[in-house]
Order: sequence, then structure tokens, then C-alpha cells
Amino acid sequence: MANTKKNKTRIAAVGDIHVRETDSGKWKDFFTQVSEKADVLLLCGDLTDTGRVSEAEVLVEELRACSIPVVGVLGNHDYERENHKSIRKTLVKANVHMLDGDSVVLGEVGFAGVKGFGGGFDKGMLGMFGEQMIKDFVQEAVDESLKLDGALARLDSDYTDIKKIAVLHYSPIRATVEGEPEQIFPFLGSSRLAEPLNRRGVVAAFHGHAHIGTLEGETTKGVKIFNVSKPILIKEGYEPPFYILEV
Repeated sequence: MANTKKNKTRIAAVGDIHVRETDSGKWKDFFTQVSEKADVLLLCGDLTDTGRVSEAEVLVEELRACSIPVVGVLGNHDYERENHKSIRKTLVKANVHMLDGDSVVLGEVGFAGVKGFGGGFDKGMLGMFGEQMIKDFVQEAVDESLKLDGALARLDSDYTDIKKIAVLHYSPIRATVEGEPEQIFPFLGSSRLAEPLNRRGVVAAFHGHAHIGTLEGETTKGVKIFNVSKPILIKEGYEPPFYILEV
């Protein structure tokens, strides 16, 4: 009888690394250790500290120490100076799988990613009503959710029996931003991002952004959500600060 046992994939994840121009040499040991412990590395946004292309170039040099595939999304810090397209291009040239409504399959796992956006959670979710600025804000969250759904749908149509992982920067649920001031919850994520996760049978999703949030939570349909912001991982005792999930 043929052996149908599937291999496990070790996924390492971290967000909010905020690489600076002065960080040359700082991250090489980190990426070396990740490569020894995992099969894939996820970078969940805020890859640069102030959105400078020069910071992304430092990250690229540090990533030379990483010998496993890297999948990433951008975060709000990467958009700070409107250099996000150049930052993305810099990382793509270094063979980082940068996702923005895209997907990539590595082994038996499909990764779909978007930055995401704010808007609030559950009954506190902002509605598309009132001034055009409010409508535009809500529309951005809707658009990000649709991009994520499209990326997951393409994985479903192109592959059978694949395990799906979502990579985000903003949170799709309230539980993993708990600990932050409640007044800023609308700027930390949106429940709209949880809808495609539930609909498409995602195994787990990783995000960052909320530095004082909570490591683990789940959607209403039981999809595991992990806030892997570097400050949270450090607080939880992860050293080096990356989280590993085996799927």
C-alpha cells in the first residue's frame, strides 16, 4: 500500500521587526536560527521602521543568512513615506514572496496575504455611512478583505487538499489586540478580514501591528489567529522572537 502520510511544514512567523538603516549585522543570527528551526518564514508587516527604501536594503542584506523561503506582507510603517512599491520591489528582487492579494504554494501549504486595514471589530465595526472620508476608510477594509478572499479562492481552484495559511499585518479579530487601549481598536484591524478566513477553511492566520496585544485567539469558526508582533513574542519569552506552528 502506498504511503499517504503527509509531511509537516514548520512555519516560523514574526511581525514588526522595524529594520533601521543602522541595523546592519543585527539580524543575521536571527535569520540563521530561524532557518535551523523552520521550513518557511513569514514576515507580517512593518518590515521597515520609517518606510525608507534604504531600510529595506539593509533587510535584504540580513536575509542573506536565511536559507528557507520567506513570505511577507507590508505594514503601515512600510507605507509611511509612500515608498511601499519600491520597498516591495526591493524585497521581491531578493526572492521574498511579497503578497498583496497574491498567493504562493510552498510544499503542501498555500499562503495568501494582504496588509489588511482598520475599521474595528464585531458590533464596534465602522459602517459605510456618513462623510465620504468615512466611506473611503471603510472601503479600504472591504477592498483588503476582497483581495484576501480572491487569493484564497485561487488556491482552492488551483489545488486540492491544500492547507491554507493567511499572512496579514492588521488583525482580523478583537481577541489578539486585547491589551491595547480600546480607543484605538478601530485602527488595529477589522472583522471584515475574518470573513474570508472563515469562508475558505483557513488553518491559521498570522498578523502583527498590535505591539501590546495578545498572542493567540480564534475566529467565530475556530480559525487560529496568532499576533506575532515582535514585542509580544519577546514579552511571552520567545527567544529569538519568532513563533513556530507546525501544519
